[in-house]
Amino acid sequence: MPDVTNARVLILATDGFEQSELFQPRAALMDAGASVTLASIATDPIQGMVHDEKGETITPDITLDEVEIADYDALVLPGGVANPDALRLEPTATAIIRAFAEAGKPVAAICHAPWLLIEADVVRGKRATSWPSLRTDLRNAGAEVVDEEVVVDGRLITSRKPDDIPAFNDALMTMLGERISQPA
Repeated sequence: MPDVTNARVLILATDGFEQSELFQPRAALMDAGASVTLASIATDPIQGMVHDEKGETITPDITLDEVEIADYDALVLPGGVANPDALRLEPTATAIIRAFAEAGKPVAAICHAPWLLIEADVVRGKRATSWPSLRTDLRNAGAEVVDEEVVVDGRLITSRKPDDIPAFNDALMTMLGERISQPA
């Protein structure tokens, strides 16, 4: 496994995130020694979902307005239906995503989270995947849509669903390890 010990990763989420898509990548990163910060619209606890049932909550570390792009090496966007649908209406969230992409930092989105990539206009000309119901949206936004468990195109990582989390995490760890091992 790549060394991500000193990596700093930002996760954006709000109410309605798919529990496994936030908690599993977060745990994998933290277990590997990365520092993980959760940013949301507010710092009140946010509600996770296990498909269509309420799951666990988690308290964000900071608000979207407090995010400093330079402080992070990568961005993770969990899915769930309500989470990315709400965040894509937040100009600060889409600005953060666009800034990570423009800085060449890894951006990893799973399931319904590619809605955020579409809103931030960072998928045009990229290969990507998502939950099946978003694929037309991705295509209309200029992405080349494929049905694979994980797709890596440049610094963009996308996956389809919770079953893809192991491949999603592996791709994220590999890209993050490569990024932090390069001299500044």
